[in-house]
Amino acid sequence: MKLLLLWLALVFIAVETNAAKQGKNATIPALIVFGDSIMDTGNNNRLPTLLKCNFPPYGKDFPGGLATGRFSDGRVPSDLIAEKLGLAKSIPAFMNPNLKPQDLLKGVTFASGGTGYDPLTAKIMSVISVWDQLTYFKQYISTIKKHFGEKKAQDILDHSFFVVCSSSNDLAHTFLAQSHKYDRTSYANFLADSAVKFVRELHKLGAKKIGVFSAVPVGCVPLQRTVFGGLFTRGCVKPLNNMAKQFNARLSPALESLDKELDGVILYIDVYDTLFDMIQHPSKYGFEVADRGCCGRGALSISYMCNSLNPFTCSNSSAYIFWDSYHPTERAYQVIVDNLLDKYLSKIY
Repeated sequence: MKLLLLWLALVFIAVETNAAKQGKNATIPALIVFGDSIMDTGNNNRLPTLLKCNFPPYGKDFPGGLATGRFSDGRVPSDLIAEKLGLAKSIPAFMNPNLKPQDLLKGVTFASGGTGYDPLTAKIMSVISVWDQLTYFKQYISTIKKHFGEKKAQDILDHSFFVVCSSSNDLAHTFLAQSHKYDRTSYANFLADSAVKFVRELHKLGAKKIGVFSAVPVGCVPLQRTVFGGLFTRGCVKPLNNMAKQFNARLSPALESLDKELDGVILYIDVYDTLFDMIQHPSKYGFEVADRGCCGRGALSISYMCNSLNPFTCSNSSAYIFWDSYHPTERAYQVIVDNLLDKYLSKIY
């Protein structure tokens, strides 16, 4: 009898160990992403907006050298996180007209370059607001139910990783249009409260594992340094970075409270410190240039100003933290994802 019990115990341990090894990929069926250009993989391509990048040299380091509508030389965090989860090497844009139902099973991004938590941001830029992204998410779930059944849709809601990334466009651009209503602190607080409201709405729609990115040091992107950082010094713009810090200081404890209140997991993902350290100490991470982008002259080039007619685009984008005057290179994104995701992903399995 003792031998039988011992044998059963060993079998149980072996089964549990094997389940644990397979657990990571088995428990995260899809990656669902909301937000702005950091996560957009092509949703702006057919919108009536100037914020597009589905033309060279964007995508020069993407597989096949394709300009897919990603605001980078290659892949963006939504792709890299999907790969980290073992799902796919890239995530499709929901607005891609060539998508088939099968393409939606491992995840999708609703992110739209130029958007923000403030509804005015999307209106100014003629892009998809984060709130409209929730409407498209409802369509996504309906499509999954129609083609794959209620059970599969529920599995995606219960076990997928939902990522939210926004605020840069609000802080860098829309604040100026809202400055008659807010000062810098109250606007940052308004944005953080809006982010919390967004997470509540997403949770109401069934999402259980939600990660929300912090604001980044937007005052250190090359465009802001060129315009507001001093003609010769081009330093980081402290008032903008302070707004980002205020947003983070308001958002982090609010999400912690929400995590305790709601079922599931609500995570605050701090990317500010990592990116700021990369910009201040580029060589520490293997980069050579941190104050300008690879595309064009790197000071103001973005969207249509970053094009194949510009003769100044660098040949070694992996040496640069920024691809254009606003968005990091794939390699910079990879460093951020590798530095942060292991820490946070352990909390969602």
